[in-house]
Amino acid sequence: MTAPKKARERVAQLHGAITKYRTLQHEKDVSPISSDALDSLKYELAELEEKYPELVTPSSPTQVVAGAPLPFLKKVKHAVPQWSFNDAFTEDDIRAFDERVRKVSGKTATYDLELKIDGLKIILTYEKGVLTTAATRGDGLIGEDVTHNIRTIRTVPRKLPRPVDIVVEGEVYLTRSGLKKLNEKRRKEGEPEFANPRNAAAGSIRQLDPRVATERPLEVFIYDTAQTSEPFPSTQTEELDYLAALGFPVNKEHRHAESLEEVFSYWKKWKGSAREKLDYQLDGVVLKVEGHAQEELLGYTGKAPRFAIAYKFPPEQVETVLEDIVLQVGRTGKLTPVAHLRPVAVAGSTVARATLHNEDFIKEKDIRIGDTVILQKAGDVIPEVVSVIIELRPKGTKPWKFPTHSSLCGGDGGIERVPGEAAHRCKVAGSFEQQVRKLVHFAGKSALDIAGMGSETVRTLMQNNLISDFDDIFELTKDELLTLEGFEETKAAKLIKAINVATKVPLDRLLIGLGIPHVGEENAYLLATRFTTLAELKAVSEETLSHIEGIGPIIGASVAEWFKDANNRALLVRLEKHLTVQKVAAPTQGPLTGQTVVITGTLPTLSREEAEARVRRAGGKAASSVSAKTSFVVAGEDPGSKFDTAKKLGISILTEDEFLKKL
Repeated sequence: MTAPKKARERVAQLHGAITKYRTLQHEKDVSPISSDALDSLKYELAELEEKYPELVTPSSPTQVVAGAPLPFLKKVKHAVPQWSFNDAFTEDDIRAFDERVRKVSGKTATYDLELKIDGLKIILTYEKGVLTTAATRGDGLIGEDVTHNIRTIRTVPRKLPRPVDIVVEGEVYLTRSGLKKLNEKRRKEGEPEFANPRNAAAGSIRQLDPRVATERPLEVFIYDTAQTSEPFPSTQTEELDYLAALGFPVNKEHRHAESLEEVFSYWKKWKGSAREKLDYQLDGVVLKVEGHAQEELLGYTGKAPRFAIAYKFPPEQVETVLEDIVLQVGRTGKLTPVAHLRPVAVAGSTVARATLHNEDFIKEKDIRIGDTVILQKAGDVIPEVVSVIIELRPKGTKPWKFPTHSSLCGGDGGIERVPGEAAHRCKVAGSFEQQVRKLVHFAGKSALDIAGMGSETVRTLMQNNLISDFDDIFELTKDELLTLEGFEETKAAKLIKAINVATKVPLDRLLIGLGIPHVGEENAYLLATRFTTLAELKAVSEETLSHIEGIGPIIGASVAEWFKDANNRALLVRLEKHLTVQKVAAPTQGPLTGQTVVITGTLPTLSREEAEARVRRAGGKAASSVSAKTSFVVAGEDPGSKFDTAKKLGISILTEDEFLKKL
């Protein structure tokens, strides 16, 4: 196949960019882009060269060395509760973990280091040495019986050399080479490809037909003894040797570490090129306290062991082409530009869209349609465009300008920039998509928390003329739902039950759900504790609202204007026929009275909404940004810039455990 002009131009651009970045990285110790992003560029070049062999040259970067529980499965109650690991992402996280371990155990800890396989956790139960049950982790207490599928994996022992009663834990995974072949087969058969080995392994195990698992190259590593009728090994290393002696497949790459320097060295090894030589996917390294006596002393939190932690690899970065920029309308009429991307696998999932935030963000990074961009996604975090690779920009591209009109808006579709902000909004509200988002927000976790009322469901209900405004939700019947595609008896009953539960709602949660401009969780709480009923709030003047500390003239005017609107007042009358609005009492005195608290990152057990609600119940103020007035910050995983700001200002940073103790 002769290479088209477009492919030749792309290969020439890739040669130049890769050579430049490899020279900087390997010879100048400068890395303008991440290794992941550079690898992504090289992968694209290799694909083009494979497709068009005539484009391969001796000087190509590819040819030279650089530089001089599912409902249909039977449920199983675990004999031993199952946990998940807390995550660490930096050396400081690991040092803090080590400090906690030493503080509790009162001695210097040593660790067993194991590779964290990206697969599906499995729990195997043997009675008198014979495999009786294989189960998924499920919710930690109840898992799914997948014995019929686990028996198809050749490396899982059916019978042990001794008649021991034992429960072991491990990871089922699909090999990388196996995933490639499986996806080739699925592509030929017109089936959707698996995004990653973990999904493929889970999909193979969590289904009824064992023939599916038999046809796929599944493997397993066993790494833990949950329970045994024989004497328990005294260390984690001895435990792995014990498991291997019983015939279980144990990963041989585990190591003992006497110091944190050895921990970091091991992690760096597997973060790098060694990881690529394996035929299975890793997403980090697991540290386990070596001595079991220390493990018992350390115990568990609500969801994780205190004696172990998963030291994750950095966020994956890849390059892809930005094919278009489209607008998305939010519940307040604000418009967000969204990048439509050439689909690319990043951090375990295929991504085809990423938010571009606002016009200023696009101008600052000089993002243009047709650009090759670096994309990053950490875990389940929304993907973001990190930067543009200017060397790969097509000729003739022009800066992107925010449109003046959009079909997402009402009226003539006019768009305007919000005074004093980077955001744009519809001049006239009332579009279908905007109403979808308003209803989703109303039913969301921070507002009425109606389980099952997500965007897909809301859109379906609106398209079938079953709902158009908030009060319509409470008039839905099960029979109406059963007429819709995708709704069977159980799903319909669950949604109706969730709606009925939501008819009792605290005033602040209702105010959040109504979508009053500038009224978020903190302001809704202030209003709900100052004016205990909707009737009081409807009657209050703008002047009174504006003089309330924490509200002020802008929010006060917005609230007063919303309640004056005839349509809004009519909506409230209709809603009050269905809702029991509960009073929200502010604590007269609490452990956080007079203190301002910022919650950032993902906490181990509390959602951000729950944590902020606890701050308010304790008499404190939950703020959204860190300033000199902040009393302390509660930080979880991926805390972001708020964590950095707190450190710069010398503000105390607490873990969730420390926060709960303070309460």
